[in-house]
Amino acid sequence: MAGLKYMSGFGNEFASEDPRCPGSLPEGQNNPQVCPYGLYAEQLSGSAFTCPRPTNKRSWLYRILPSVRHKPFTPVNCGNLTENWNEVEPDPNQLRWLPFTISKLSEKKVDFVSGLHTVCGAGDSKSRNGIGVHMYTCNTSMIDKCFQNSDGDFLIVPQKGEILITTEFGKIKVEPNEICVIQQGMRFSVDVFGETRGYILEVYGAHFELPDLGPIGANGLANPRDFQIPVAWFEDRTVATGYTVINKYQGKLFSCQQDFSPFNVVAWHGNYTPYKYNLENFMAVNCVTFDHADPSIFTVLTAKSTRPGVAIADFVIFPPRWGVADHTFRPPYYHRNCMSEFMGLIKGHYEAKEEGFQPGGASLHSIMTPHGPDFDCFEKNSTAELKPERVAEGTMAFMFESSFSMAVTKWGLETCQRLDKSYYKCWEPLKSHFNPNWRPSSK
Repeated sequence: MAGLKYMSGFGNEFASEDPRCPGSLPEGQNNPQVCPYGLYAEQLSGSAFTCPRPTNKRSWLYRILPSVRHKPFTPVNCGNLTENWNEVEPDPNQLRWLPFTISKLSEKKVDFVSGLHTVCGAGDSKSRNGIGVHMYTCNTSMIDKCFQNSDGDFLIVPQKGEILITTEFGKIKVEPNEICVIQQGMRFSVDVFGETRGYILEVYGAHFELPDLGPIGANGLANPRDFQIPVAWFEDRTVATGYTVINKYQGKLFSCQQDFSPFNVVAWHGNYTPYKYNLENFMAVNCVTFDHADPSIFTVLTAKSTRPGVAIADFVIFPPRWGVADHTFRPPYYHRNCMSEFMGLIKGHYEAKEEGFQPGGASLHSIMTPHGPDFDCFEKNSTAELKPERVAEGTMAFMFESSFSMAVTKWGLETCQRLDKSYYKCWEPLKSHFNPNWRPSSK
């Protein structure tokens, strides 16, 4: 894994061929009558053919056998993966989960697919408009099995344990504090190296893109050059016992069998690819005078809706940075939001709630549900000396923010048994500081 190579850029036109087969990319055309090395040409479209050029996404894959050679798909058990947002009654309360449990290998083998658990979501994959938030907890690698999401894109946020993702485009190693996006329809398999846990943001009907920078200018936040794309790698492997392709389609799981590895792409070119990004490369922009900027300044990736400025989902991080604002309560402010906010913690302690919110856990503050710093955070920071200080050192919290009103699944509310029912108590000690006799000081 240490020797993996990547190409650099976001949404570029890339071209790659496995060095074992030089010249495997056709020259001057996509679909010659006979491809080099006797390969099959196959296009993977990530957008409608007629999309404007800036949003048109597709890649051409040159493979030993085409994807179409498989037995029929049949339904399989979905486990705790769901798109049913009406399993339980709505719950507008502030919700927080303790770190989600990872099964012990000695008790049960769980791979990436069987370890998918839907926490919350909204919308509908059939109409191509919505999102899902999932946890993955697993302890064993996928063997002769791959996964394909026909419903949308997966933004994968590892929290515990590195993962090695083999895709049709090549191999990607993703560690905690990195993210990976596997876009709709791309087949992949996940190898793990022990107990593994992470978060997934799934988006139906839109792809992630870099947020517009506006007055920030040309540079800052997540810079395009820091995104990494795998290079072509193939295996020409027959699997006599059967290779399983798991397909997530209209919120359900289906499987089919074939007798060869799907990772048989010798060369490819295009702008529709999987990619990874190291969160340490994020160039934070922050307030340097007074007050508190909105958390949108920490947006890494966004999936836009048709309404200008309103996202289906934003992926936002809270990285280590300097706090220097004068005359200001520096932690996040008290807030009611027309968006849903699902937060996770990769490592460290989140500044607004240093106790209770733990790595591998999560919280959900639903539309218009109030939230903000707990009692200890408010009291401490209301009287703190305002000098330049490092904020969130050794920490990485993130937020999936969405314009959808997300429903929590039965697994999230009940089955997982990780819901912290005492969460509301962190605000109960807040007391009135109102002084009707206060007057502005004379200057």
